[in-house]
This record gives sequence, C-alpha cells and structure tokens, in this order.
Amino acid sequence: MPTYFYTAISSKGERTSGTEIAKNEHELARILRDKGYLTTSAVLHEKKRGGFHLFGFFEKFRGVALSERLLFVRNLNVMAASGVPLSRALDVLALQTKSKRFGDIVTNVRERVVQGQTMSQAMGVHPEAFSELFINMIKAGEESGTLEEVLSHLTLQLEREYDLRSKIKGALMYPAVIVTAMIGVGVLMLTLVVPKLADTFEELGVDLPLTTRLVIATGTFLAERWYLAFPLFFLLVFLFWRAIKTPMGKQIIDTWSLKVPVISGIIQKTNTALMTRTLSSLISSGVPIVRALEITSQVVGNLHFRESLSVSSEKVRKGTKLSASLKEYEYLYPLMVIQMIEVGEETGETGSMLAKIAEFFEGEVTNTAKSLTSILEPILMLLVGIVVGFFAISMIQPMYSLISGFQ
Repeated sequence: MPTYFYTAISSKGERTSGTEIAKNEHELARILRDKGYLTTSAVLHEKKRGGFHLFGFFEKFRGVALSERLLFVRNLNVMAASGVPLSRALDVLALQTKSKRFGDIVTNVRERVVQGQTMSQAMGVHPEAFSELFINMIKAGEESGTLEEVLSHLTLQLEREYDLRSKIKGALMYPAVIVTAMIGVGVLMLTLVVPKLADTFEELGVDLPLTTRLVIATGTFLAERWYLAFPLFFLLVFLFWRAIKTPMGKQIIDTWSLKVPVISGIIQKTNTALMTRTLSSLISSGVPIVRALEITSQVVGNLHFRESLSVSSEKVRKGTKLSASLKEYEYLYPLMVIQMIEVGEETGETGSMLAKIAEFFEGEVTNTAKSLTSILEPILMLLVGIVVGFFAISMIQPMYSLISGFQ
C-alpha cells in the first residue's frame, strides 16, 4: 500500500505531521479521524530505495546491520538534543534508512509511540532490530527522565562496538584473501594439470603411491563431476556452520579459541572490552547491576564469558561484590580488570571505572589487530608451503620412480 505524508489538526488546535500507510486518501482521513485528528493535507510519498528486488527478498532472512542501528541512534540523539518531538524524529529516521526492512520497523515503532506506547515498549516488539541492551537502556532513560543522556551512552556503545568489529574484520581480510587465492589456484591445478599428468602416468604404467592416487582422484572428480563437487563443498560448509551453532559445537569452538596462542589473546581482549563497555553503558544509564550483568551475558560472544557473567549476576543478587564474583575467572579476565572494578566499587564509581577499562582494552585490540597481519603472514606462508610441497611430492615422486627404473 502507498505511504502518505500528512499534516493534521486536533479538536484542541494541536498540529501534527508524519507518514501513514493507507489504500487512499479517504482511508487516510478515516485513520487520522479515529486518532482524533482532521486531515489538512496529504501527499503521496514514494520511498526511493535502489537495488534489485531480490535484495529486498533476502533482507527478510537477516538482521539489521550494526551500521544501520548506529546511524539510527546517532541521529535520534541529535534530534532529541535539538528538541524535535519523538514522533517527528522517528518519522524522519524511517525515511533516512537505506534498508527497507529497518525503515518499516522504525515506522511501526513511530506508529506505536503515537498510539501511546513508550519507545522501549514499541522497540520490544522488534527484537530482530533492537537488542535487550538497546531496549533496557532506552527504558532506563524513559523512567529516569534522562533519555537524551542514555542515547549518548548508547551511541558511544555502538560506535565502539562497530570500531572493534571493523578492526577485527580488517585484520582478517589479508589472511582471507590469501586462503581464497590458495584454494582457487589449487582447484585450477587439480582440474587442469592433474588429469593430464594422470593420463601420462597411465600410459607409462607407473605404480602410483597413495598420496598421488589421492591427488589424482580428487582432480578427476573435480574435472568430471564439477556439478556435484561445488554443491557438495557448499553443503559441507553449511553443515559445518550449523554444527558450530549448536550448543556442543559452540562449546568446542569457544574452548579451543581460548587455548590457541594467537587467537586466545584476541578473544580475551575483545570480549573483555565488549563486556566492560556494555556494563559501563548500562550502569551509567541507571540499569540495576544484576540486570546489567544478565544483559551483558547475552552480548559477549564467547560462551565461557557468558557463563561467567550469568554466574556473577546470581552471586551479586545474593550480595557478593562483582569483583569478588569475577575472581574465580582469572583465566578469562586479567587481574587488572578485577582490581580496577574493586576500586570502582570502593569509590562508588563502578560505571566510570568500567569505561576506563573498556578504553584500555579497546586500545589493546587496536594494537593487536595492527600486528595480526605480521603475525599471521609467516603462518600462512608455512601453510602454503606445506600444501605446495605435498602436491609437488605427490606428482614428482612417480616421475622420479620412472626415471630410476631406466637407470
């Protein structure tokens, strides 16, 4: 159905404007009349959203991007600070979003707010777009009358989270390109070169070792059954992805990631930075610490960090200090974190102390990400060398045996 941009006036003379979805102007007038408003103008509004419609189809199956949420909160914060009414601000933000799905969600939130719901209640209907962290911080701001301050905290929270993800992704880009190129070259060698060598070995009647037979069988399968090979590859990748999403698979991956020398440091620093930043934002926004710990346990990625925060929330609920409850998890949290939290509890500045810890570890993640490429480069070179060496030995060994037989 089309969307109309309207202006209307109530019986008390109050003017309002916004967008409404209706079949035609008559239905629009009826909808506004039911809300107690008389339509003064209505203009058909067409949202210009580029891109092939297939993208819109796939949008239904994915969540809202972090960048979209960050832009939404940042702009909402600016508008709230400027005194723009909430319904008008949400109306403008719905038109600014690049994602049609998120635009529809914001429009729905705006309609619910106009109907009398609080913004946190309206956002709670859309958990695919607004997380528990998001909703609880907004709720705390509404209850305490500090929504503008909470939006500032939330903006900072999402900005830091976005920076962390960007730095990690940037650091992994080089290894991903190398591995992709290596797989591509390997497939070309197996499909173009190996079958020809296999024909030569067959004509000469060479006795092939196991490794050579394995390489030839793989190359022949890729060359002759490529229509099965590639779907099978993607099926295996999908099954692996589903396996690591299961409780047992996640337990194995998260435990393994904390034991690998290079990866463990990144996982520990990233989760510590995310935990302290989220906890600081929630506490500073007025969310009770027990509830803040429960929410934060759903934000961090590693299962062991989640469990530590869930257990800590129960202990804090019973009267234990946060620093004392985290001491059992010194293999996850550096001693400095626990000590600084303890100082924050003693001075009554837990929120600000957590923010300082977050800034420190965010800097550590940045430094680690910068050096990650130089750390992974020799590992990748070694991996490439092993693969090339295996391939070369497998194909050269029969040739060497054939030459030796003529001597």
